[in-house]
Amino acid sequence: MKNMPEFNKVSKQLLQAMHYQYVGNNINVCIETDEFTCLCPWTGLPDFAHLKIQYIPNKVVVELKSLKMYLQSYRMVGMVHESVVNSIMKDIKQLLKPKQIYVELVFKIRGGITTTVSAGNIKEIKK
Repeated sequence: MKNMPEFNKVSKQLLQAMHYQYVGNNINVCIETDEFTCLCPWTGLPDFAHLKIQYIPNKVVVELKSLKMYLQSYRMVGMVHESVVNSIMKDIKQLLKPKQIYVELVFKIRGGITTTVSAGNIKEIKK
């Protein structure tokens, strides 16, 4: 089927960009979801996280349905938390070439531990 993600592999080709109509206007785009999942590479158990992506667009913005499909492609991929945040940031930066970007994942409690991992070329963009 066309546009279906391949299991056990992140499908960055699903990401699409749209022209940003107000080039030159610095706006803060903040995208959040509580539905992000990936797999622990050692146990195969699911890791659930709250994901926040913030960026200031340059010439394009991310098309949200494509972002949703891209994020869902992580569902069957075994990856450590630090790699997940870097992978998402790298793919979005490569697609959008934003002026600034910040990606944060707050992984839900498992074994009594929560993990927050963030990356970006700025500290969290203020709303």
